[in-house]
This record gives sequence, structure tokens and C-alpha cells, in this order.
Amino acid sequence: MASIPVQAEPRATVEHEAPASRHRIGPVILAVEHVSLRFGGVKAISDVSFEVREHEVLAIIGPNGAGKSSMLNVINGVYQPQQGTIRFRDRTFDLMTPHRAASMGIARTFQNLALFKGMTVVDNILTGRNLRMKAGILAQALRIGPAEREEIRHREAVERIIDFLEIQAHRKTPVGRLPYGLQKRVDLGRALASEPDVLLLDEPMAGMNVEEKQDMCRFVLDVNEQYGTTIVLIEHDMSVVMDISDRVVVLDYGRKIGDGTPDEVRHDKAVIDAYLGTTH
Repeated sequence: MASIPVQAEPRATVEHEAPASRHRIGPVILAVEHVSLRFGGVKAISDVSFEVREHEVLAIIGPNGAGKSSMLNVINGVYQPQQGTIRFRDRTFDLMTPHRAASMGIARTFQNLALFKGMTVVDNILTGRNLRMKAGILAQALRIGPAEREEIRHREAVERIIDFLEIQAHRKTPVGRLPYGLQKRVDLGRALASEPDVLLLDEPMAGMNVEEKQDMCRFVLDVNEQYGTTIVLIEHDMSVVMDISDRVVVLDYGRKIGDGTPDEVRHDKAVIDAYLGTTH
């Protein structure tokens, strides 16, 4: 039976425990409801709806230009849709903003790294704690009283993330000097520093070699399993998607054409046609 084609490169398989060992998938935590987004006369997203459940790994796939990154930008408030709403837990938003999304527990990484290349790994990840810092700028600068104790707590949290991501040897290294795969880990660490309930990952394996992909797959699963974080990721490598996802949403030309388990999506005729062409 025909199936979605896998990229012509070595398969980045990842060994992980059976789904029963992971956090039990819970109720809906995030819902996209009838979202449409246009840029002038160009429709990026057309009446798309889907739900994300607590503790699951949801992959959003589709060809280039399908509207995948635009959808993440709508969820965390970078783009404002002309139609539709975002529902997070028990609140519905016609207008989401990046600050509101972050403060509610939605963190985001971007396909193009936006790290502070001259700053160390520690300091880059520490910037992810910004929303949790209560002391004023002056108190932080002087490191007096509660501000000093708060900084110690935040740095301890950062060190735990560094240990989790296995980048202890690079703590004091400027990020710009690190290999690309390690920079991706730092970017993940900065997002984790905000302690999100939902983590949006925009092509976290893009540009990586097979070994780096295997490492990133392992960390994504560990974030989901150990922290209980809900993951929504965009990924082009179908072997990765089929290995680590609980559910897959498929977009094509801004419309949703598939939504189900990896096996269901793999054998969905509409998805096969969108990827392979009906003549195949």
C-alpha cells in the first residue's frame, strides 16, 4: 500500500519506551477553532480546526507553504488571524499575544535560531526565566536581599536544564562558538526555562545530521515523559514524525487534510495524494 515518502537520507530512528510508560494523555489543553489567516490576497490558513491534548506529542506536517509555521505563529500570538479563536484550557481568545501566550504557559522555538551568539550557554538559557523574575532591574543589578536569592534560584533551575540537555561542558561557552546541533539544544533549553505547559517546536531537527536528530528526538521525548510537557512540533522528516508522535495533523495549501494517529495518517488517501500526486 502506498505511504508517505520518507526523505532520502539515513533514518533517524529513536528507541523509546512503549506509550503506556508515558504520561497518560489527558483532556484537551489547546484548541484551534476555525482559524483563517490571510496576507493580502494570499490565504495562508483556511478554516483550520484541531485539538491538542495534555501530555501528547502532536506533529503538524505538510509540504513547504502548507501554513505550518503560520499556524504556530497564530497559536502564540505572533500573527493575528482574520477569523477563528484559540482556546487554552478554559479560556477562549480572539486575540492572542506573545506575552499572553508565554505568561499562560505556551513556549516557542523558531526554525531560524535567535540566540544571543555572544552570550554564554548559561546566560542564554537564563533569559528564558525572564517572566518568572519578580525583582526590579535595579535590585537585580545590585544583587541585594531578595533579588540575590531569586537569582540563585533561577540559576539553579538553569543548571538543572543544562544537566538534562547534557551540555554541562559548554556552560560558559559563547553560543556562537557551538556546533549547530548544540545551539539547537540551547534554544530548546531556553524555551524549557519558562517551565511551559505547551511547547511549540518549529522544525527542531532542521539542518541536523542523523546523530544530532537522534539526540534531539530523545530530548523531545524526555521533555514529554519526564516533565509531562505537551509538545506540538513541525517536522519534515517522516521517520521522526512516525516514531515520536502520538497524533499527526496534516496541512496542505493552508487547509487541514488529515488528523489522526501516525498509522492512520500514513494510509490516508488524501494525504497520500497530497504528497505523491494522484497519478501515483
